[in-house]
Amino acid sequence: MAETNQPLSARIADLLELIATKVRELTVDRAAVAITWTAVGLILFAAIAMAVFWLLVGIFRALGALMGTEVAYAVVGAILTLAGAIVWIRRYPQDRK
Repeated sequence: MAETNQPLSARIADLLELIATKVRELTVDRAAVAITWTAVGLILFAAIAMAVFWLLVGIFRALGALMGTEVAYAVVGAILTLAGAIVWIRRYPQDRK
């Protein structure tokens, strides 16, 4: 809008374009960023879950080969029980005072 001698129709068109651009910036662009980060988060969650699963399988197989299947079951069970106990204790952190 550098020119002040523009006809009214051109100024209205510029104003409408400015409003449309601002609305797009506030809605569509933010939604696109949110959708992108949601997809990245889901992919990271799936990769981490698979890594933890295969880590437990590897620990189980290594212990099974070294000490026997019963010990492997006991150790993996103890790891999962300990993890469950930690999560259970931290389930309501706002209640602790």
